[in-house]
Amino acid sequence: MLCPRSARPGPRSPPRPLRPRPALPAGGGSGSRAMELPPGHFPAARAAAVAVGYLRYLRGGPGCALQLRELRRARRQDIDDVGHKYYLELELEDVLDKDRTVSCTAEVLYHLGSKTSAPDVQLTVQGELRSTEEADKEFYNRIRSLEKELVAENIPDSHGNVPPELEPIHLLAWVASGYLIWQNSTENTNFHLAQVKHVKQVKRNDEDLQFDFVVLLHEMVSQELLPWEVTLLWHPQRGARVAQSRAGGATGNN
Repeated sequence: MLCPRSARPGPRSPPRPLRPRPALPAGGGSGSRAMELPPGHFPAARAAAVAVGYLRYLRGGPGCALQLRELRRARRQDIDDVGHKYYLELELEDVLDKDRTVSCTAEVLYHLGSKTSAPDVQLTVQGELRSTEEADKEFYNRIRSLEKELVAENIPDSHGNVPPELEPIHLLAWVASGYLIWQNSTENTNFHLAQVKHVKQVKRNDEDLQFDFVVLLHEMVSQELLPWEVTLLWHPQRGARVAQSRAGGATGNN
């Protein structure tokens, strides 16, 4: 099982379930056949970043995060009147235990002419990672028992260091940024989480933990650093959900 989680999706384009799919089909529907791409091809790398971001949001948590180790294979298909679909084979690693890896096949569809629709992502994951159930419960109980709400800034610091006690918060920021990357990527962008500028826990009347983040996303193509405000809700049984996000004065309520 891969970092067991259930996730509650945002509204813009509902997450697709992880389900068995054949690896890298030759192409279907009207349009050209899928064309082989070099793994170092920039558009293929950008599509891989979308797939990994989506998976982080769907399955990540305070004790689990995945990052791309290798883009093994990529194809692109131009689908008439629909968009461009990328078929990817990825190797992913656990950021807390890099000897543990899983394989992933992904399909990422960018819709033609749309600046408001998130890329369509479908994933199949093969392999097992460590269970985080006990660590999740420990983190949850620790945060719930705090007398004062947790507040922190600049994760990692200017030297790239993350204090051990803030590592779970940093990984939750990966979850939140995964949502932002998936929802806001186009075929010409490549977002990565650069830093958590600020995070504040907000006490709630229900069982969820709430964290209000201000994160910096590094857009690799333009080299811009873009601030985003994002509110993440998390529970060890229910997983993560982005409740609100804002950039440039635009707010999305989920």
